[in-house]
Amino acid sequence: MSILSRLFARQSGRDALVPLYSSIVEAARAPAWYLDGGVADTVDGRFDMVAALVSLTLVRLEREGKSGADLSVLLTEIFIDDMDGQLRQIGVGDVVVGKHIGKMMSALGGRLSTYRGAIAGNESWEDALARNLYRGNPPAPPALAFSTARMRALVSELDALDAAVLVADGFPKP
Repeated sequence: MSILSRLFARQSGRDALVPLYSSIVEAARAPAWYLDGGVADTVDGRFDMVAALVSLTLVRLEREGKSGADLSVLLTEIFIDDMDGQLRQIGVGDVVVGKHIGKMMSALGGRLSTYRGAIAGNESWEDALARNLYRGNPPAPPALAFSTARMRALVSELDALDAAVLVADGFPKP
């Protein structure tokens, strides 16, 4: 297979995951996260919310072995492309976009590790969310309880979905 064939096949695979990614972003924009969950309605808060839901999705896809790993790579590439576009849209110049993307990828990796630990029961959801979704400044207890309960529910909903259904139908609606 030529390099061009592999490149276009990869792009085609990414195209199949764009609706899933769009549904993740839609779920991350649900007003309840910001009103009831106390997530900061800022550029950083919205990034943290998208990164959290992307992380939950990546953890779910990990259960699929090699096919899930392939899907995870493609979904992460879509996330990177979206973040690149968002940075450019808010006026970040070409010279520093790469540096910002590197920081965002590092942040996603850290969140993925933390949320993986919370899902496995190795860390409390409250601690994971306080550090990552709220950047060390957790909201009032009712807001943290809302986000914790919703994250746990989403993990259960994702676990109940077949990976093909998740890709075809998208992220669970908030």
